Amino acid sequence: MLFEKSIEPRCAYCERGAALDDKSVLCRKKGVVPAGESCRSFKYDPFKRVPPKPTTPDFSRLKDEDFTL
Repeated sequence: MLFEKSIEPRCAYCERGAALDDKSVLCRKKGVVPAGESCRSFKYDPFKRVPPKPTTPDFSRLKDEDFTL
């Protein structure tokens, strides 16, 4: 699953915000705000949010016997 079911609202991925840099967002409602904040007019935009990378599997614990039939 790429997207979580319950996503914490943040101005960084709000429909009404435009990123200025990594730490600040230009909001249509509030002006310049920190990227981690949110307000009541938050609208989720899935194209602005970058999901965390999936973890890589650890194959070091497996043995050759695990791969035989």
